[in-house]
Amino acid sequence: MAVKMIAVDMDGTFLDENKQYNIQRFQRQYAVLKEKNIRFVVASGNQFWQLQRYFPEIKNEIAFVAENGAYVTDCNEELFCGALAPERVAQVLDILAKEPDISTVVCGRNSAYIHPSVPDEVVAMLSNHYYKLEKREDLKNIDDTIFKFSLNLAHEGIEPLLERLHTRLNAVENIMHPVSSGFGFVDLIIPGCHKAHGIALLQEKWGIDDSEVVAIGDSGNDVEMLRQACYSFAMANAAEPVNAVARYRTESNNDEGALNVISRLLAREFPFA
Repeated sequence: MAVKMIAVDMDGTFLDENKQYNIQRFQRQYAVLKEKNIRFVVASGNQFWQLQRYFPEIKNEIAFVAENGAYVTDCNEELFCGALAPERVAQVLDILAKEPDISTVVCGRNSAYIHPSVPDEVVAMLSNHYYKLEKREDLKNIDDTIFKFSLNLAHEGIEPLLERLHTRLNAVENIMHPVSSGFGFVDLIIPGCHKAHGIALLQEKWGIDDSEVVAIGDSGNDVEMLRQACYSFAMANAAEPVNAVARYRTESNNDEGALNVISRLLAREFPFA
């Protein structure tokens, strides 16, 4: 069956270590994808507004599964927006207050929010992921639709933090699900609001079967979409959980592994022959 959709993660997948990609090569590929009616979907933990900046020429004609699936658009039309009740936001923040070594970003439809006490160097780093980022003294009372929390900390603290959060969040009716997003980030997502859910909404809209989908990723927050897609690719730099579910492999993000998959697809090479 012919491929009708390609879904790509960004950090560690489509983007190299300098947060860049081969624009000229991709533009040539995209022109052919468009000619063949193959949908291109950006599926990332990053903010919608940030993701649009990477694709200025085509941002109004492609789909975004942003914020790890909490916010989904197609051609700038909002298809899905997760929502966490204000009392739930407060409960999560109370749990996170017990973790002194993390920087917390509260993610909403209109912007992302941090406390003014977050160090300047952390704010500068967060700006690589959040085009809209505001400082707020009271994170529990934000006039926005809140759907995700993003936590930043030293890489060696990721696994112990995931274990602690699984335990604490499960004790509160499992209100949020923690996933590793790579590069020192842990995201708390509304259960079920992952990338695979967002991609499934687009598939339903476009009439595309799982057997017609290519998905490419590298981190724990890509696992669901890789498990769902027939043609699932792990980057050479992928985390072990990704290697465990992906059916195929490609080169690293610094060696244009994602673009290489697209080239193989267009050339009808393995596994697309």
